[in-house]
Amino acid sequence: MIEPEETGYRPLGRARADAEPVGKPLAAKRLALVTGGHRRLGGIITAALARAGHSLAIHGSHDTRLDSHLALALEEEGTEWDGFVVDFADPEGAEELVAKVAERFGRPPDILVNSAAMFGQDRLESVTADDLMRHYAVNCAAPVMLTKAFATVPAGAVDRCIINILDQRIDHPHGDQLAYTLSKLALAGLTRTSAASLAPRVRVNAVAPGLTIATPDYDAAQMERLGEMMPLARLPQADEIAQAVLYLTEASAVTGQTLYVDGGAHLKSYERDFMHLCR
Repeated sequence: MIEPEETGYRPLGRARADAEPVGKPLAAKRLALVTGGHRRLGGIITAALARAGHSLAIHGSHDTRLDSHLALALEEEGTEWDGFVVDFADPEGAEELVAKVAERFGRPPDILVNSAAMFGQDRLESVTADDLMRHYAVNCAAPVMLTKAFATVPAGAVDRCIINILDQRIDHPHGDQLAYTLSKLALAGLTRTSAASLAPRVRVNAVAPGLTIATPDYDAAQMERLGEMMPLARLPQADEIAQAVLYLTEASAVTGQTLYVDGGAHLKSYERDFMHLCR
């Protein structure tokens, strides 16, 4: 095994309280902190940032086992990276994450992507106070505390930005997944308010994906029919969402914006969540 001192690639499990910083800051590289960045859509976004030449702090709420495509991308790019486990069920831990990243890398992050989320099945007739609080903690309170820490940590005069991952449903909410939907609406509100209050020091934008990575709730025929229902007659691909995130990391004149990458789904109202349609 090649020792970390001889390569920019750093396997997980090397972060320790007494560990030395990963390396001297490189002017050509920006450091991105991606929450929920080890798997699914978060992993696709992380891989795109790696291929764009960024150093990476990869967060997971319970572990940081990488999806195979992400591990391969990090190795191929020789990416400087490390993993951090913080359970956002306690949002105060989110505030501490930025300091942990700054200590580990010897510099604060330049980019924050709030991608971590929880998603449950509830409606008004079944939702509980616990459902509401758990979703709010992970999907909104943790991003708020991360935004606070990101904006207040001492940093140089570089283009610093935050990208929040929302959901196309915020334009036409339906009754399914109520706790999740309300928490994403709150995160959309954070995007606008923090963009105004943090300018010009920090830019804050969002990407609102549509249905992208199918769960076992969907089958291939259903996904095809759902795609035909979109205004553009197709569903978005995960790498297209990642490209929108990359654009916002470089768009130094853009703040307070939400990019919908959803095949046009936000232009229409759907009676129920996509998993219940076209069956």
